[in-house]
Order: sequence, then C-alpha cells, then structure tokens
Amino acid sequence: MIVKVCGMRDAVNIREVERAGADWMGFICYERSPRFIDRVPEYFPQKVVRVGVFVNAAPEVCLRQAEALALHAVQLHGTESPDCCDGLRKSGLKVVKAFAIHRAEELQITEPYAGVCDYFLFDTPCLQYGGSGRSFDWSILEHYRGSTPFLLSGGIRPESMEALKAFRHPRWEGIDLNSGFESAPGMKDAQTLARFIAECKKTTSINPLNTSTL
Repeated sequence: MIVKVCGMRDAVNIREVERAGADWMGFICYERSPRFIDRVPEYFPQKVVRVGVFVNAAPEVCLRQAEALALHAVQLHGTESPDCCDGLRKSGLKVVKAFAIHRAEELQITEPYAGVCDYFLFDTPCLQYGGSGRSFDWSILEHYRGSTPFLLSGGIRPESMEALKAFRHPRWEGIDLNSGFESAPGMKDAQTLARFIAECKKTTSINPLNTSTL
C-alpha cells in the first residue's frame, strides 16, 4: 500500500515522518492553506516520492515549483482540465487528480481524465479546496469502474484502521493522511504515524510505489 502523508512543512518533522515509513510526502503549494509551504525546508526528504499539492495553478507555476522543490509528482485539487493534467504528465511529472465525491453518479467526472492521470484521489466534499478532515461513504467507490488506480483520502485517522482493513477495491492502491495525525497544522505525530503505517503494511497486500519507479 502507498502511504502518503500530506501537509508537511517543518524540517525536523519531515525527517521524523520519513523515518516513520511514509512512501509519499505532500507539500502544499496553495497559499490559502494553513499548511502552505513558502520555502524549501532545511531538510527535504530523500527516500520518499515528493508531491506538490496545487489548486488551479497555471501549469507554468506547477512546473516552476516542481523544479524548486525537486518534485516527482503533482496533486491537483481544483478544476484543472484533462488537457492541463496531460501537459504536466508529458513534462515528466506524475499526476494525481483529486475528486470530492458525494454520490455514486459523481464518479462520472473522472472519465475524461482516464489516460492523462497516473492516480486519482477520492476525498470528502467540502466548501473549501483541499481536505475537510472528514470521511465520506467509501461504499460509493464500489461504483468506480475506471482503470486509473486511486488513493483514498478524507478524515483517515488512527481509529480508521478497522475500516481500512475491511475496504476492498481492485484499483485501490493507497491512502492519503493529513489532519487525522496532527498535533497542529503541518505538524504530524510521527510515533502514531509509524505504528499506523506498520499496521497498514502488515494488513494489506498492495505493494508500495517508491521513487525508483518514478
């Protein structure tokens, strides 16, 4: 299973979370987020996939930040078009497109993005862009029949483990963790994360993607 930990900012905490076993690490490049990263931290992870999180940023902005932060991937949380995703992908970046899903019929919105994104991320609908810290009804994803693999997001926290163990889908390849493991915005409880990640790896048969495959 891919375990992505998002919203990282602090150099010491980044190192701790890297040691906790995260496969991917997300850095939010959206100025309205309390987890916005406005500079390169003194320590940047070396053993994880580095993902920049953007909201309706122009492709040239994404590419400029990708170079500055040495990103492997971008995660798009706005209304970015399939053409935008395709262009970023052709630049050599992996592309994760986020969708907030409330009802099964809303999964149709993913169809134009098939073939131009490497992953989808399914999250909880909310008024603002980005995550809400709340979970949604994962049974909706039984209706997802696309070929693009996805990450599960939205309010995952330590007590979500039993629900994760019970969840099944042939295209499910990972989880996205953020506020459910924080002591403050951008600061993760690395010890709790380490225990959770170890349990994820024990109880799932999905293989993690590492930087060598990117």
